[in-house]
Amino acid sequence: MTTIALKSASFTSKTNLFHDLTLTISSGDRVGIVAGNGAGKTTLLRCLVGEYELSKGEITLSRGARVGLVPQVVPNELLEITLFDAVATGLDVQTLESESWRVDVVFDTLSTPEDIRKLPVSALSGGWQRLMLLMRAWVSDPDILVLDEPTNHLDLEKIALLEQWFAGVGDVPIIMASHDRSFLDAVTNRTLFLRPEVSRYFALPYSRARGALEQEDASDAVKRERDLKEAGQLRQQSAKLKNIGINSGSDLLQKKQKQLRERAEKIEAQAKVLHKERSGDIRLANRGTHAKVLMAIEGLTVAAPDGRKLFSIPKLHIFQGDRIVLLGRNGTGKTSLVRLLRRVLISGEMIDGIKATPSLVVGYMDQALELVPENESPFEFISGLGQGDQRTRALLAATGIDPDAHRVSGVRLSHGQRARLGLLALRLMEPNFYLLDEPTNHIDIAGQEALAAEIIEHDASCVLVSHDRAFVREVSNRFLVIENGKLTEADDPEAFFSAMGAV
Repeated sequence: MTTIALKSASFTSKTNLFHDLTLTISSGDRVGIVAGNGAGKTTLLRCLVGEYELSKGEITLSRGARVGLVPQVVPNELLEITLFDAVATGLDVQTLESESWRVDVVFDTLSTPEDIRKLPVSALSGGWQRLMLLMRAWVSDPDILVLDEPTNHLDLEKIALLEQWFAGVGDVPIIMASHDRSFLDAVTNRTLFLRPEVSRYFALPYSRARGALEQEDASDAVKRERDLKEAGQLRQQSAKLKNIGINSGSDLLQKKQKQLRERAEKIEAQAKVLHKERSGDIRLANRGTHAKVLMAIEGLTVAAPDGRKLFSIPKLHIFQGDRIVLLGRNGTGKTSLVRLLRRVLISGEMIDGIKATPSLVVGYMDQALELVPENESPFEFISGLGQGDQRTRALLAATGIDPDAHRVSGVRLSHGQRARLGLLALRLMEPNFYLLDEPTNHIDIAGQEALAAEIIEHDASCVLVSHDRAFVREVSNRFLVIENGKLTEADDPEAFFSAMGAV
């Protein structure tokens, strides 16, 4: 039986990321690691594969166990070689010479088209680059598989393919960090809520584990309140006895009051500190508009960059309060339509077939986070949007960006920090219409739920592209499906999800 065991594992970097973590992961376990942005998920995974060292404690693997890592980012050295060669780097030279067929087997397992196997990795979509990293790890036949955000940049069809693939990998233990709630529910049977002090581990998939966690947190809150109330009462009694003892000169009463005070201090010291997510706030704004029809699209043809027709829109009106999600397979033209709308709404181009009300103020964010400059610090970026120094610092801190990161170049920020910085910038622009392409790609679960709640609370009109089923179900009230060269409206997204093999 292949196992990986953590004993009193701790990692400290300025503050605790996790502390005194003890658990065993065995054959057949599918563990989802859940925590806020920057809260230690990637660090823990790097410790598991031996790239980082724990501050305290130990990690033990079964003798001779091979660990396959699927990182978040494609290594630069893989970008300019072919997909075949990139996957083949998962094999040692001797194995590659005698068993190169392993690469083709992995390609076939994940239904990799023949025509992309010899393309350079840099020419592939973000989704195929993610699957390349998985295939590169899997081709070496690992005993344990470790994945960091495996569904980022995958469309729903590939997410469904990945879910089906997980069902057929046998008893190989799998440990993954992910913010995709539906994916976690589909593939995991264990959930680790990673916390700075006391992490929680449940033999349950995400949603059921979250319910159990909420019950434990509620129980802890009740116990803490009861304990602190008892400690307060003991302190009051101690104070009364102290006064009486001093006035009466009674050594016995003074000794008793000291005992009561020490009991109160002990209870306070043992009272559990309640966990609070540290990932930061996500807030939006909606300046509003008197226009009821925000945009009219009629007789529009959406084409690929090479001029190929993708689909047509005979007639479509977007109204105030519409929260529209574009659904479709990769390559059908979702992002192409978003870019057309961007050219009209932000760049001010005149495109036949698209008319927008002049009062629209658009907030746009794409999945590459182009809104967030790489050559500016967060402080320079936000202060440049008309914020004073003090307010800029306060806004960045509330967003979850530590003070020591306020002045670093944007390229050094994590993906989660960049996404939150982009959403902060959108809020400060005070738009009345949002154009969002994969807004949840790098945002933790708490942030996704906050973003959905903000969109609904502000009645923010938006057009968005998202492959996150939970987010789509939460936030959208209109569903446009691109299929067979046409755009049609659906009552809900469930038929599309089912057609992709995802529920």
